[in-house]
Amino acid sequence: MFKKELEKMIEACQKAKVEIMKIYNQGFDVEIKDDDSPVTLADKTADKMIKEILQKEFPSYAFLTEESEDDLSRRSNDYLFVVDPVDGTKDFVAKDDMFTTNVALVYKEEVVAGVVYVPARDEYYFALKGQGAYYCKEGQEPIKIHVNDKLDNLTMLISVFHTTEKERIIIEDHKDKITTVEKYGSAIKACRIAQGLAEVSFRLGSGTKEWDTAASQIVVLEAGGVFAKPDLTPITYNRVDVYNREGFVVLNRKENLLIK
Repeated sequence: MFKKELEKMIEACQKAKVEIMKIYNQGFDVEIKDDDSPVTLADKTADKMIKEILQKEFPSYAFLTEESEDDLSRRSNDYLFVVDPVDGTKDFVAKDDMFTTNVALVYKEEVVAGVVYVPARDEYYFALKGQGAYYCKEGQEPIKIHVNDKLDNLTMLISVFHTTEKERIIIEDHKDKITTVEKYGSAIKACRIAQGLAEVSFRLGSGTKEWDTAASQIVVLEAGGVFAKPDLTPITYNRVDVYNREGFVVLNRKENLLIK
C-alpha cells in the first residue's frame, strides 16, 4: 500500500534536484519571508515542480508545502502530501551541502511514506509504513538501515544554525553519556540516527513545522528509532496549527531521552 505514491515521490525529488543544483551552482538571490526565514528561487522552483508532478498522478490528494499558501480544506482530505522543497535554506545559502528535499504522504494524520533527498550528495533516504527504512546512493541498490542500540558513549547531533540554550544544557548535564557532538543541517540529523551513525538529536523550540519533520519521522520510526514530542507522545499531521509547538526528539532508544 502506498508503494506507487512512494515511487512518484522519489521521482519528483530526483527531478527537482536537477533544478535545485542548477540554482545552487549558478548563484541566487535570497529573500526574507515574514517569519524571518530565508527563501531562494530553488525553494520556489522545487516546490512548484514537486507539487505539479504529484498532483498530475494523484489529483484528489491535498497538499501542504512550505512555499504555497495553506489551504485548510486539506483537513477534510484523508490523503495529504507534505513538502519542504529545500529544508535547510540557511545551509543552502551557506553552500554546506547539508540541505534536503523532504516529501511525505500523510494518511488520516499519520505519515505512511517519506523521502528525504540530499541533492548535493546524490543520496536519499526513504520509508514506507511497515516496510522498513532505506538509504540509497543514486545509481546503486537501496540498503536497509536500522538504528543502533547504544546507551553510552552517545553521539548527539545538533543544528548548524538553530541550537538552543536548552540543548546546550542537556549536553553539559549529560557529558558522561554524550561523548561526541556533531553539527548537521536539516533532516540529515534524523536520517543519520536512522542509519545507526548517531543516537540523539533534540529540537526543543517551536520553530519547526509539519514539513520539517514528516518525511524524516517515518524514516526513523521504520528504522526502529524514536521520533516524537519531548514527552514521547506521537506527532500527528494535517493539523490546523502546522507548528511543532513542543519541539521533538529523535533517539535510537527511548532510554536516551535525557530530558529532565
